[in-house]
Amino acid sequence: MITQEEKTFAMLIYVLSFFSGLIGPLIIWLVHKNESEFIGAHGKAYFNFFISYAIYGFISFLLIFILIGLILIVIIGILTIIFTIIAAVKAYNGEHYDIPLTIKFL
Repeated sequence: MITQEEKTFAMLIYVLSFFSGLIGPLIIWLVHKNESEFIGAHGKAYFNFFISYAIYGFISFLLIFILIGLILIVIIGILTIIFTIIAAVKAYNGEHYDIPLTIKFL
């Protein structure tokens, strides 16, 4: 059974990413990943998401010179915000969420 504390920390991994970039989620994940499989899974999901979308952003940046990159950067930015919010809500509800277009690195 997933406790309310685990749900809250899993949600904070996503919410803190809006305010502290990588530092907040990294601290929560490193401190709690061995205590809770649920928090560990959401931490991995977040960092896979972050790495994947950073790669997509970099590719879009390179494509700015072809002008399609501007559109892609806007789309990636919007998707990042939407998927982060959805993942935070799912984590708080005690559900696992596979963020679309995420490459599994971890």
